[in-house]
Amino acid sequence: MRNYLWGFFGVFMMTALLSFSAQAEQMGQRGHGSTACKADIEKFCKDVKPGGGAIMKCLKEHDAELSAECKDRESAMKENTKTMQDACKADMEKFCQDVKPGGGAIMKCLKEHQAELSEPCKDASSQAKR
Repeated sequence: MRNYLWGFFGVFMMTALLSFSAQAEQMGQRGHGSTACKADIEKFCKDVKPGGGAIMKCLKEHDAELSAECKDRESAMKENTKTMQDACKADMEKFCQDVKPGGGAIMKCLKEHQAELSEPCKDASSQAKR
């Protein structure tokens, strides 16, 4: 069962990473604020339609060409992923063990139990959103 939950968590964290790339792309199109990958997305992925991980895939295809700022953001996201994985493991086992992965189901489960999550998981979740 634990390996199954780690698979869930992988899906959950990939959703978070995809959300980051989609938000960055949307901000780039709207001209709001600046993001670490905005210029890279405009340069390499301007014709890519967001959704289903398309922006993330595009960025990965151009990994060697990405700016230092974008690469730093990607490293920070990976670090946040590890922190959340460690902090939320017990919460996932407690609240989401019967949830079938896919379509953001694990993320939805954790959101539904937001008030009941452990403080370390809440803290890690808020850090990952930044």
